[in-house]
Amino acid sequence: MSAELQLRSVSRHFGGLKVLQDVNLTVPQGGIFGLIGPNGAGKTTVFNLITGLLPPTSGHILFDGQDLAGRKPHQITRLGLARTFQNIRIFKEMSLLENVMVGIHGHLRYGALGMLAGTGLFRAEEKRARDRARELLSWVRLDGKAGDTADNLSYGDQRKLELARALATEPRLLLLDEPVAGMNSTENTELMREIENISARGYTIFMIEHDMRFVMGLCQEIAVLNFGRIIAQGGPDAIRNDPQVIEAYLGREDDEATAADPAARDAALAPARDAGAGIAPVPGPTPVAAGTAPVEASRPGGVR
Repeated sequence: MSAELQLRSVSRHFGGLKVLQDVNLTVPQGGIFGLIGPNGAGKTTVFNLITGLLPPTSGHILFDGQDLAGRKPHQITRLGLARTFQNIRIFKEMSLLENVMVGIHGHLRYGALGMLAGTGLFRAEEKRARDRARELLSWVRLDGKAGDTADNLSYGDQRKLELARALATEPRLLLLDEPVAGMNSTENTELMREIENISARGYTIFMIEHDMRFVMGLCQEIAVLNFGRIIAQGGPDAIRNDPQVIEAYLGREDDEATAADPAARDAALAPARDAGAGIAPVPGPTPVAAGTAPVEASRPGGVR
């Protein structure tokens, strides 16, 4: 399977603080890839570098073989890469349909003059945008609320709306930054189903998430970041049993203790194992298409 995204020896320093150090990472085309790690490991910084919000101090980031260095966020979006953020931001006074159409307008072929003149091309393109927006809303089961004001949605439905808007930019790679932050168990389970459906449609998904059950239940491959370095990469079973991963989450002394007490180790890693057993996920520590800046939702998610 070919690589969709590659990070080659990527580092990011803020003065003397080395947030990322020599990160090498390959996200394969197709499927769902996860990036996990303790708070402060540098996960969101990875996404900020990929989407052009920050430049790397050193190294290269390649998307479909093209170097992203020096590109602005909207240029990266046009290459086929979209991102959602930890904290929900929607156009709360607009309808769901209008929110999703915001992500589509970058692909429409008419200009300002065509819009002012109401040309045939303008009308045809607007109809195409509305039809596509309704289709994307149906993917996340919100098409029945297309005309509703976005501010009236539940918290979980607002996340789904943001996901639909990110898809409206027509990405090949979708970055999800803590998509279930602040969600209850029912919302969590529903979003897991929607992400699986989106992946089945051929989209590559790269997610950051703290909810181990969610990650282990969705991702075919997972990388673990700790103190700015990748310490492990592999399938869910390999990750949940990796000694370095256990140490990163439990600490060295706890790891030594659990070696003598398997019950303690099992309790500490229960969320990951439960996911492998098919137990429903629980909330963990979000979705706007790159290049938009609407209003933040009322229930906050933690910034990592």
